[in-house]
Amino acid sequence: MIDPFFAHRLLAWWDEHGRKDLPWQQERSPYRVWVAEVMLQQTQVAVVARYFERFMARFPNIHALASASLDDVLHLWSGLGYYGRAHNLHRAAAAVVRNYDGVLPNDQRVLMELPGIGRSTAAAIVAQAYGERAAILDANAKRVLARQHRVGGAPAVKALWELAESHTPADRVADYTQAIMDLGATVCVRRAPRCAVCPVAASCQARAAGDAERFPEAAARRQRRLERRRFFVVTDQTGACLLERRPAQGIWGGLWSPPERDDDCSVEAFLAAAGISERDVREVHNAPTLRHGFTHYDLDVLPIYVQIAKRPAEVRETGAAWIDPASHRLGVSAVAAKLLKATQTELFKA
Repeated sequence: MIDPFFAHRLLAWWDEHGRKDLPWQQERSPYRVWVAEVMLQQTQVAVVARYFERFMARFPNIHALASASLDDVLHLWSGLGYYGRAHNLHRAAAAVVRNYDGVLPNDQRVLMELPGIGRSTAAAIVAQAYGERAAILDANAKRVLARQHRVGGAPAVKALWELAESHTPADRVADYTQAIMDLGATVCVRRAPRCAVCPVAASCQARAAGDAERFPEAAARRQRRLERRRFFVVTDQTGACLLERRPAQGIWGGLWSPPERDDDCSVEAFLAAAGISERDVREVHNAPTLRHGFTHYDLDVLPIYVQIAKRPAEVRETGAAWIDPASHRLGVSAVAAKLLKATQTELFKA
């Protein structure tokens, strides 16, 4: 049974306790809402807030984003993770400029045709930026509704979308969508939900049953695998470092990184393939292993630092370049950033 006062209670709570000072809520526009919604996918608000401000300073409108190079976009995205989002954002901006004169459509179905915009993101743009009725179902809203109606099992997503549609009011839809996200983020949290201060606790079926933390039911966890890869961090006599652009598909797609090879690749084999003479090598040392976690597996990064007296006349590897680790404007992963930072230490330069 649906509480007819659910939206009313939620809005009353949000008027008093909701978040109203987030960067994308200021000078609200379809473009700012869209960028924020994409950044917020699988990323915490506190992290997004820092990136959002820098991103807007560099790309204040959709035309600026569309005309920028992918490297420039990925540089400002570096460390935010899930880099496919940045690729899609860049591609979608170009499509909006090309097909819609730089104005994001206010039609949910049309928005969903753009790269990287799914049903909930499209609804958030329509509701938050245009004030039109559209139901969202991000992770926070899903948790609130799953507990409110004690919905679990295989049909959960379909049922939750129907409930999201039923609960979304015709008026104050922008505030409502923010309210349900805020409730999930600050009160109806994943662990130890604060039911005592929840404005819709009285109608929450999971709370009544005493099993709120069970919902939404998690999918069966896969066994995590472990991979090991060698990363060759090569610096020349000027301190420049050899980087490769990673393939567009796969982890860290399109980012720049020290060359990555199989964990049994020898230094000699790497140098030969890169066209670097062993006579030019000044020092080689192995650094401690770094373990980096992805969604379904862990990666052991085995860094090998190679200092050479002079760089070869040409770069043999396709998509490789020598860059200044201290002043580059390229997109690099958090792991690559750590490897490059080590080349700036006095210990390394000694």
